[in-house]
Amino acid sequence: MERRLLFSTVRYEYLGERIACSGDFELGKVERETFPDGERYQRVLDEVDARKVVLVGGTVSDIDTLEIFDLASALVKYGAQSIALVVPYFGYSTMDRAVRHGDVVTAKTRARLLSSIPVPRHGFRIILLDPHSEGLTYYFEGAITPVCVSARDAVRLAALRLCPAGFVLACTDAGRAKWVQSLADDIGVDASFVFKRRLNGRRTELSAVSAHVEDQDVIIYDDMIRTGSTLLTAARAYRDAGAKSISAITTHGVLPGDTVETLKASGLFQKIICTDSHPRAVELADDFLEIVSVAPMLAGAIERRLTAMRAF
Repeated sequence: MERRLLFSTVRYEYLGERIACSGDFELGKVERETFPDGERYQRVLDEVDARKVVLVGGTVSDIDTLEIFDLASALVKYGAQSIALVVPYFGYSTMDRAVRHGDVVTAKTRARLLSSIPVPRHGFRIILLDPHSEGLTYYFEGAITPVCVSARDAVRLAALRLCPAGFVLACTDAGRAKWVQSLADDIGVDASFVFKRRLNGRRTELSAVSAHVEDQDVIIYDDMIRTGSTLLTAARAYRDAGAKSISAITTHGVLPGDTVETLKASGLFQKIICTDSHPRAVELADDFLEIVSVAPMLAGAIERRLTAMRAF
């Protein structure tokens, strides 16, 4: 059987290569050039007519999002039989819903943009890894079919490796409590989260920790770390409650600016572990910031979720 042809956007070439090594994929080639005025040139160098194609790319910026749109549209134009668009990180989570009149819901408009990619004759699927907003899948329209997959197994294995003798699995607030409680139950450890009390329309404070963490190793899970402010606040609460050590695991290490240095300088964390869903985390990896790959999981997801479908 002919192998699937796998392409990647520029910033996700590292993950595309890892996925290809983890499954039965042939790496596709794209010629690229940037003109003096910033306009980009792309040319698909492989024959894609009647091929089953996978495209790996995250929406880490508007430029990256448009690169996905342009490349996917070209793959359809040149005859791809089917496309599986693998989005390890779908950004725009800050604006995933309207809070005030006039707010632009960017997560929805970007989903609509990707939904407007022409549909290959045998189907178009988008695979999303741990989207920050649970309602994101409802923003996609038309013939594109969203599929959500989880880095749960990678988080579980990382946590067990960090603290093999036992730990409390914690989260930064009640928003991820169900997810963390479910994983803690599977592992056989206690779960904890912090309670927030609203002071006014803009400010909150932490009022309590839900579980006994004194003299315990605590591992905080958060699906995404951006500036780290929420993580730092939660870590201080667990430290003040007597935690023996604190580490953190996240699916998406966005980590803009000096976020990693701020987390390191706080002295609160033994280690931070991220998946390789975001290129920024991969760029910053060191002894403090450890990276675990979701490539085997994504390769398996492509096989399990799409091979069973006749279109793929």
